[in-house]
Order: sequence, then C-alpha cells, then structure tokens
Amino acid sequence: MNTIVFYLVGLLAFSLALSTISVGRYKFLVKSVRIVVVLFSISFFGFWFSQKSINSFFEKSLSVQIVNRLNQPLDFYTIKVIDKNKNQYVTEHIGKIRPDYYQISYLDMANSDEFWVSGFLGKKNLVYFSQHSVLKKIGDQKIEVRNYLNQSQKLSNLAEKKIEQLHQVNIGQSVWITLCLLLLYLNIVLLFRKK
Repeated sequence: MNTIVFYLVGLLAFSLALSTISVGRYKFLVKSVRIVVVLFSISFFGFWFSQKSINSFFEKSLSVQIVNRLNQPLDFYTIKVIDKNKNQYVTEHIGKIRPDYYQISYLDMANSDEFWVSGFLGKKNLVYFSQHSVLKKIGDQKIEVRNYLNQSQKLSNLAEKKIEQLHQVNIGQSVWITLCLLLLYLNIVLLFRKK
C-alpha cells in the first residue's frame, strides 16, 4: 500500500509539473497523460476507500464480540498471532467501546490459532490484556471485560510495541495519503480550469 501511494505521489507531482506545458505540439499528449494519471488515482482511491469501508467479514472468519462492562470507555485492539518465533503478528484497531456497549470484529484465523485483546484507558495506559486460544476456526467468541486484567506482563509489553508500530504506520500512511489527495485535487482543478 505504501509503495503504491509513494509512486502515486510521484506520478501526481509529475502530472502537476506537466500542467505548465499548455502550448506546442505536445499539448494533446501532455493532457492525455494527465487525464490517465488522474483517472488512475481516482480509481485507486475509490477502490481503497471502498475496501476500508466494507465490513471485514469473511466467509470463514472468527467473530469476536468484545463487551465493555467497566465504567469507563476503553480503546481496544486485537493482535492475531501468526508465528511467535518469526515475530509475525497482525494488529487491528477495534475502536473505543463505551461502558455496557460492544464491538464485533472478524478475524481470519486460517493461519493462526491464537489472538490477544488489549484495552487502553487513554493513549498509553494498558489496563486490559488477555490471550485467547482458538479451537474452532469458524464460530463466535464473546469476551466480556469486567475488570482490569493483565494475563501476561511479557506478552502485554510485546502487544504494546505492536500497537505502537501500528500507530507509527498509520501516521506515516496518513501523511502520504493526505499529500496524494492534495496533489490529486490540484491536478483535477488545473485539468478542468477555464482559461
């Protein structure tokens, strides 16, 4: 994803630079290239936004319902353990869950048999951590958070590192996507402006 966005920023910047060529024999070729770049960018972001918006329900997925029974809202994350020896984990942000509310997440457990749930009070205060083994790959699990719990200090420290890595990736990705959308907007405005 980051590589495609990086190349897209380059293409859009090149297309923006091509907008200075408005006369001469290359005018039609330059405008055609700019239109192709803009259409590709719009279709990429349309596909990407639709993928992010669609519920992550898979046909053979594990449905995890997290219920917050505490009197404070917590920010929950799931970490799917793929291979502990190779340090392969998939971190997903579930969201902030208010007291006596729940959130459902769908985990594709085809290549994993364990996941962790972490709950944060504020930005960095880990107040809940639990490990869950998956015996049946297809089915539902309901996790009720009734007290502040940390099942494993070592694993919760690892979970905090993985969640921090997710935050860093999301920050970097949001900067590149914002820059790309800004360049796309400028290209569209310059492409359809009237002289």
